[in-house]
Amino acid sequence: MRETPEELHELQDLLDASLSRSTAHLRSIINAERTLTAERLTRVLTGMCTLALSTVTAKGEPRISGADGHFLHGRWHFGTARGAAKARHLATRPAASVAYMRGEDLGVFTHGEVEILNPEDGEPAADWPDLLAYLKDFYGDDAFDWDNDVVYYRLHPHWMTVFAPDLAKLTGESM
Repeated sequence: MRETPEELHELQDLLDASLSRSTAHLRSIINAERTLTAERLTRVLTGMCTLALSTVTAKGEPRISGADGHFLHGRWHFGTARGAAKARHLATRPAASVAYMRGEDLGVFTHGEVEILNPEDGEPAADWPDLLAYLKDFYGDDAFDWDNDVVYYRLHPHWMTVFAPDLAKLTGESM
């Protein structure tokens, strides 16, 4: 868990607000007994999580693809090749949605706007050196030409909800 107490509080507020303004249908599926707290969520989302990433084309057509996701500091971080279609989409239309699912045991659904962490031209995010160190440790120092081949994003969520019907299956602990 890499989150500060402030980040956990912010994430919990987001989870609570998102669920409270969701439809009655969604609240009939995801409720207090079938979700996770921010603290539990950060203990479950460790390492690399394969995300379904949704972007939008210039014609307004939805596109979905996979991305390696890392949940760090209460936010999804993911990357792709600089020449990938999703990189072009996100460069001009930064709205994105991601879903992470583990069968029927866990679903994390997030909508927000991306921030480019290591732009080709311009200053990287202030925390990029720390994130890059984490990524190099995870993937290997020489996995990519980190300056030229890959672009990384942080998804700033405005809505996030978690479906987790059985905490014991995920963590070995009970609610």
